[in-house]
Amino acid sequence: MVVTVAFASVSAAAETAVLKARFVYEGDAPKPKPTTPQGGFCGGFPLIDESLLVDPETNGIRNVILYVYTGPGGAVLPASEPPKKVHELTNQDCRFEPHVLLARAGDTLKITNQDMAGHNTNVNFFANPPANFVTAIGDSVQVAMPNPEPAPIPVECNIHPWMKAYIVVLDHPYAAVSDKDGTLTIEGLPAGRPISFRIVHEALRSALDEVRIKDQWWPLERNRLEIMIHPGINDLGDIVVPARAFR
Repeated sequence: MVVTVAFASVSAAAETAVLKARFVYEGDAPKPKPTTPQGGFCGGFPLIDESLLVDPETNGIRNVILYVYTGPGGAVLPASEPPKKVHELTNQDCRFEPHVLLARAGDTLKITNQDMAGHNTNVNFFANPPANFVTAIGDSVQVAMPNPEPAPIPVECNIHPWMKAYIVVLDHPYAAVSDKDGTLTIEGLPAGRPISFRIVHEALRSALDEVRIKDQWWPLERNRLEIMIHPGINDLGDIVVPARAFR
């Protein structure tokens, strides 16, 4: 099933598009559980479980990952030269920042430690060499990511087990992570055809089978949603995710 959305054309000759959406939790927003450890350096921070963050005022879901799916049966995208950026994942206040990091194949991951305590960073790559090392106070380590990954990769600190993050390594730039109120934007999309997108969130129980868009429930296959992309701004509005889909 292809979702067709209202859009605003910026030019009749436009060849690219922008996709906007806001992910919304259906039901009462759950409260995050505190995970503050007892004593030590990390005991001074009011830490919470970041696996499911829902804004209590807007019900927006934070850290939803939406990206163009290019696997079997997915979108075929025009080739593009990656800029080969360096992305920083910081140990700060006994948590990883950002919680979700987007990168492209060929980019470099730089892990830094701004805390007054040592941390371990365990990155469980599939397509890239796994990385597991200790970052001392004020230290930094760089990790090459030459290959795209098939799914978001978990990052953990084995010294402080509540510290978790995710790294998304793609072979294209068409991805975004929702902010505090659930909003995200993907720019520069090829226009004039349907494109397959994948919805990912760490707290989903299993494959997401349906979402509600513009008061209609849309079935998904393996978390994938096909959207007709028009030139200009394509605004999906609220994408409502049922509460039962989350752990």
